[in-house]
Amino acid sequence: MGLNKDYFRHSARITKTKRWKRLRFEALRRDNFQCVQCGARGRLEVDHIEPVRTRPDLAWDLNNLQTLCKADHTRKTRAEIDLPQLSPQRQKWRDFLDNEVIPDVAIS
Repeated sequence: MGLNKDYFRHSARITKTKRWKRLRFEALRRDNFQCVQCGARGRLEVDHIEPVRTRPDLAWDLNNLQTLCKADHTRKTRAEIDLPQLSPQRQKWRDFLDNEVIPDVAIS
């Protein structure tokens, strides 16, 4: 399972800093804690509109950030690195897994 194509996250050196955490929160607050594409409020990710690998000068620019849900961020990233889109069946399965709520189990 998985792809053999190597993928290097150019933004890793940025997203591991305290400065990023503050900037990320500013972007989330600006975007009202919802995906700018679909309005979802679940698991949110802050994305560089212009990727760090092509525009490192915009890495810390709040105007270059957008809040996306996991599904929209995955779609955008796959397109940026030239990976094919997921089949509708695969996407439906991923969406199901992402949205499935596992009930709390009481331990006695």
